[in-house]
Amino acid sequence: MGASKVLDLDMDFFLADCCPLADVGERPSVFGHEPWSEGDVRRFLEENCGLDAHRPIKGRLFETHDEALAFWMELIEKGELTDPFDVVHVDAHSDLGIGKPGTGFVTSRVLSLPPQKRRSLSRYYDCRQLDEANYLLFAAAFRMIGTLTLVRNPRSRFDIPPEIAITDENDEYSGIFLRSPVSALFEGANGKEPMISFRVYDDYALFTDSGFAAASMARSPRYAPREADFIMEIMKDYIDCIA
Repeated sequence: MGASKVLDLDMDFFLADCCPLADVGERPSVFGHEPWSEGDVRRFLEENCGLDAHRPIKGRLFETHDEALAFWMELIEKGELTDPFDVVHVDAHSDLGIGKPGTGFVTSRVLSLPPQKRRSLSRYYDCRQLDEANYLLFAAAFRMIGTLTLVRNPRSRFDIPPEIAITDENDEYSGIFLRSPVSALFEGANGKEPMISFRVYDDYALFTDSGFAAASMARSPRYAPREADFIMEIMKDYIDCIA
């Protein structure tokens, strides 16, 4: 039986401000989006995330964050990760599908499929529905995620789709629940979609965790200036990179 918690980082978390999306093949300007210092990056990885360069854990570096889905599926197949697992998502963006293509394809088309037939990544890439801004929405529809923790950049903009978010009496996020009229028609065959426990940290200093089965980081080049690329090299000190 594998362990059940992953650390899912994006390089754009470690910037002074969120970058506007650059054109394909381009990188954003560093002006106003300066990367953290090496010391601050290492302090966050070690003190907030519990990573230790002397005891690296299995992991992988990606160009775009949607590659995390294939990585997690690989770990599940090897028995090194048990789903549903816990995801700690450290990112300037929620990656839950705000904007185009939105949540509709997942909540209607994907949820209408039997759970065991949902995890066909090539199908969703072929129809241009899966990308780096919504891969966590797909992971939720695949019933991979048991709990989701979002640790935001201090300058993160609102990007959590309200149609899938549950809030408590204090208007704090408490859950993610995927549903649609179409998915409701298939509940008899597929069972009810699970509620995913969801917590958001707007102040990363309040977040601490440890004991991850695996960790990864995405470069997300259209969201981060090339001057931040040294952060990917720092991450290599904390993971045994899986080819």
